[in-house]
Amino acid sequence: MDAGKAIFEAVDKLRQRRTAPLVLELDLTEGLTEGPPTDPLAAVLSMRKPRLSDVLSGLKRARQDPRVMALIVKIGANPLGLAMVQELRQAVVRFRASGKLTVAFAETFGEFGGGTVPYYLASAFERVCLQPSGDVGLTGVAMEQRFLKGALTKLGVGYEVGQRHEYKTAANTFTHDHMTEPHRESTSRIVESVADTLAAGIADGRRLDRDKVRELIDRGPFTAAEALEAGLVDELAYRDEVYDEVRRVAGADSHLQFVSRYAKATTVRKLPQPGADAIALVHATGMIRTGRSGRSPLGGGGAMGSDTISAALRAARRDQHVKAVVFRVDSPGGSYVASDTVWREVTLTRRVKPVIVSMGDVAASGGYFIAMAADVIVAQPGTLTGSIGVYGGKPVLSELLEKIGISSEMVAEGANAGMFSTSQSFSPEQWTRVNSWLDRIYDDFVGKVAQSRDLTRERAHELARGRVWTGADAHAGGLVDELGGLEDALDLARKRARLADDAPVRVYPRVNPLERLRGPESSEDKSAALARIRMDAWGPFARLSAELGLPAAGPLVLPAWYVIR
Repeated sequence: MDAGKAIFEAVDKLRQRRTAPLVLELDLTEGLTEGPPTDPLAAVLSMRKPRLSDVLSGLKRARQDPRVMALIVKIGANPLGLAMVQELRQAVVRFRASGKLTVAFAETFGEFGGGTVPYYLASAFERVCLQPSGDVGLTGVAMEQRFLKGALTKLGVGYEVGQRHEYKTAANTFTHDHMTEPHRESTSRIVESVADTLAAGIADGRRLDRDKVRELIDRGPFTAAEALEAGLVDELAYRDEVYDEVRRVAGADSHLQFVSRYAKATTVRKLPQPGADAIALVHATGMIRTGRSGRSPLGGGGAMGSDTISAALRAARRDQHVKAVVFRVDSPGGSYVASDTVWREVTLTRRVKPVIVSMGDVAASGGYFIAMAADVIVAQPGTLTGSIGVYGGKPVLSELLEKIGISSEMVAEGANAGMFSTSQSFSPEQWTRVNSWLDRIYDDFVGKVAQSRDLTRERAHELARGRVWTGADAHAGGLVDELGGLEDALDLARKRARLADDAPVRVYPRVNPLERLRGPESSEDKSAALARIRMDAWGPFARLSAELGLPAAGPLVLPAWYVIR
């Protein structure tokens, strides 16, 4: 009797939970992952992080779900890239427009540090709540680069580098002790563009005049009390107080659910029919290398391999049920050869079905190379893109080695056999070969930009020259077609493919557990798109990549200091 009563109560409780009002929750203290794990190590490292695509799709569905009453987001200290923040912000604004409550809560927006971008995200919410001991680090935008030339000179290290062209400044950290004029011009414009975007967003979200926001930025950072007085936050409260208040608005019987769990539960209930037409979503994240995607267990982040990404694009291209492809690119670039391999697959796919590129935080240099052949490129205003250029060179360590008592001798057959040795400088004849290599890559890059973007070669060169652009400026210059996020790209793909607004999205490659275990039958097998744990891609410079002081991934790469947090 008691057992039957317990079962009845459990079933009734489950029924009530399935029909009770929902408060969706998103915890950003551990950040977000851009896409699905690409290898076993990535799966472990991202285990507790929500996925951006799940969050976006969950919030999109929740706008039409009468059970969902509110959204509460905890914004933590773990910084997110500006473009990802703009993706979230856009989703929150659309959710808020449906008439549902949105609340941002933070323990602090920067604890004795900057917090402009996290606060920019919070400003999109109807209410912004801050712990009484917290701060609002609204201090503006800054990009800083350190120059190592002086230290290298003292050590006896010379640096020989060629670049195409004056805005391709990644190697300047080793060859200069200050910003060149093109370097400062490009960086200043990025800071100005981003600052305008942030000020406009905060002004709109907090219903403040833009000049007032600029004034507040110059006054920051703020203590909690000062932020409340300035109208930057609505309430000073602890987590329990904020959550209790949201639940009172949502209803006494409401319960919490993470957005990603909500998205997955909704997806399970609406599984697409086998053979249904769909949109393929291919993620290209990290440095670009030849071979397969993966990461080193020693750290350093993941890398996309041209073999892996190409196999995924081929699988999507050959699937008759895939009617369009969204190619999500979040990469600072890398190998020219690997970038060209992926560009070819994008070009081939575009001949068969629409290809829409959605750019993440960074899609520059090689990241722009693999994106430029798409039918449409969509980027956020804060995306860093362009950097259409190339550089290459080597350090000369002979003086340093002499200082520490190391000598070397070389026996070689061939005039240029020792060309890439760090114990000697390039000869004039060798510089001719280096410059020929740089010219060939740059000419190919610019030519393909002109062809892909329907520009004259002269206009493409004007936009190139190694310059990094924000998404907003790239859109104005024609390097980007539309401003928006992943959901916008998916909607555009559905329209291009003439599919329904709720047509399913499938991440490629789609590989079942058995296919993962048995391995690929050939390079044409879709399981060839699986990533692995891997331990270089500079072409003729690969052997020296670690010594060059340059990213080992290759010459088409945006320097790591181009980060806006």
